[in-house]
Amino acid sequence: MSGHLEGASTLFYKEILRFWKVAVQTVAAPVLTAVLYLLIFGHVLEDHVKVFDQVGYTSFLIPGLVMMSVLQNAFANSSSSLIQSKVTGNLVFLLVTPLSHWAWLVAYVGASVVRGLVVGLGVLLVTVWFAPLGLAAAGWVLVFALLGAALMGALGLVAGLWAEKFDQIAAFQNFIVMPMTFLSGVFYSIGSLPPFWQGVSHLNPFFYIVDGFRRGFFGVSDVSPWVSLGVVGASLVVVTGVALRLLQTGYKLRH
Repeated sequence: MSGHLEGASTLFYKEILRFWKVAVQTVAAPVLTAVLYLLIFGHVLEDHVKVFDQVGYTSFLIPGLVMMSVLQNAFANSSSSLIQSKVTGNLVFLLVTPLSHWAWLVAYVGASVVRGLVVGLGVLLVTVWFAPLGLAAAGWVLVFALLGAALMGALGLVAGLWAEKFDQIAAFQNFIVMPMTFLSGVFYSIGSLPPFWQGVSHLNPFFYIVDGFRRGFFGVSDVSPWVSLGVVGASLVVVTGVALRLLQTGYKLRH
């Protein structure tokens, strides 16, 4: 048991070092991107879009941008690490170790959570100067940040196991992760949408992550945070279960 824990912690540490050594690319660049979104959308729409009462559009936008950064970077960390190891061939050094599938999951998803939270915190610290931002319930902020990052870390692991080249990871991110993120209510409240598109939004688990996270700042949300917690928790269990099964069977790892 101690050997598995030691192996998992070593792989986790290696994954942390992997993204931290190129922090300009993995941390600073996403923070800059989020700030640009805030400057452009906040400046253009501040006086034209009304969301929650007593909440300006720029203030409303900040938690959405923070969570979008958390989700995208948590996914990118595990998926890019695994596909890079496959393409370069150094994955063999992990395969010859006695690491269990649980150790792989904990290390890859754990490092993804760390990267997602570091980037999200960076976005928050930079953007909070542009508009007032309250903190109605810090517990919801922390819970949805952790669950969202873990969900995307596990999804990135699934994508990394499935993909055989960088193009496939890019396609997964561009055609699945990016649209679901942008259509999750990052830039708008779904209450402003027509009924049909509101129904579509409720099928997107990313919406519940963003909505629950925003609830922690403003004390108001489009749906109950408990409903969001249930949906996000169930999604995490399903995706984690898939990732564990793929790891256990060695899917596209052992040829």
